Amino acid sequence: MPTVKDIYNYINAIAPFETQEEWDNSGLLVGTFEKEVKKAVLSLDATSEVCSFAADLNADLIISHHPIIFNPLSALLQGGAAYICANNGVSVISAHTNFDKADEGINANLCKILGLTDVTSIDNTFIVTGKLDCEMSIDDFAQYVCDKLCVSGIRYTDTDRPIKTVAVGGGACEEYLAEAMRNADCFLTGDMKYHQLLEAAEHGFAAISAGHFETESKAFSMLLDKLQAEFPSVEFVWANQQNPVKTLDD
Repeated sequence: MPTVKDIYNYINAIAPFETQEEWDNSGLLVGTFEKEVKKAVLSLDATSEVCSFAADLNADLIISHHPIIFNPLSALLQGGAAYICANNGVSVISAHTNFDKADEGINANLCKILGLTDVTSIDNTFIVTGKLDCEMSIDDFAQYVCDKLCVSGIRYTDTDRPIKTVAVGGGACEEYLAEAMRNADCFLTGDMKYHQLLEAAEHGFAAISAGHFETESKAFSMLLDKLQAEFPSVEFVWANQQNPVKTLDD
């Protein structure tokens, strides 16, 4: 029977933990490497609800994208996510910025969802570029993104420039707007503040803020099939975490 260490080593092979950012906290965060794994739960976030779900399933392991412990804990109290896992013997591996950067990670999977080809990493950033099969207007591409990511209420800037090459950065990648503007016709990311959108608009550049959850959850779920193929004796379950941020259609 595979162990937590075996699954950790597989994730490490496709998204080396040593590549995580200095401020990140990826790796084995709860539990033990020696635990045998018969059932594992995957989720974007290891929330208390997800951890309770895993405990109810008698799962041995949670694999999350965002770290279950990010800031230092001042207390470990009943009802908290880490407490639930520790109390129920559920180990937790979190693969965050190492999986963002990986060749088969968040951005690569996001490009697959969007049907982008000729995917190329931009040096020293968390973003990649990819090409659409056919040019689109920004309105059509924004609707295309909504359809592919099941998003409502996205924000974007207008442009007359046809969209062919798209810079993609799942989650929070707004700091790479300048690089996106130099390398693409449009920048798609999860979180983008008003002033970054204003800067894009001032340059007549298309930028889409599609939501942190929306640009990462489906992309992270694609890891499940790889794990299932590698460890057929383990049952991998997607937690189906709900987006905590609600939107209204325009």
